[in-house]
Amino acid sequence: MKGMSTRWARWIVIAVVVVFAGMQAVRPERINPPVNPEYTLEAQYEVPRDVKIILERACGDCHSNRTRWPWYSNLAPVSWFLADHVKDGRRHFNMDDFTEEMSLKDVCQEIRVGSMPLKSYLALHPEAKLTGGEIQTVCSWTREAQPK
Repeated sequence: MKGMSTRWARWIVIAVVVVFAGMQAVRPERINPPVNPEYTLEAQYEVPRDVKIILERACGDCHSNRTRWPWYSNLAPVSWFLADHVKDGRRHFNMDDFTEEMSLKDVCQEIRVGSMPLKSYLALHPEAKLTGGEIQTVCSWTREAQPK
């Protein structure tokens, strides 16, 4: 009986390894499009240095075209999850391809209620967690920011 359970365990391990290896063949698109300086948030608004530092640290990986793809973004299924989150993040708010449909007020709302940065991102990037003072700094700027 013991030999039978060992044999089953071996086949299960082999099957898991084969499935995991096969998943690696499905590679999501992980690109950083070129940044056109004319379309950046900074080209359209005065962004104080302290606000820029906060936004780059807490938002830049998902909400810019300068994503720093970590090593684990090469491993499926994590790669699928990350590529989808970055694509979605850029669609909602992209500091390097900023459009008027992207509201600065929404940025304040998302960070004030704790929706952003995502909890899943903060688990691996604790440095992106915003303090109350940083949230206030960004929200004050979003209220006062005027287009150039």
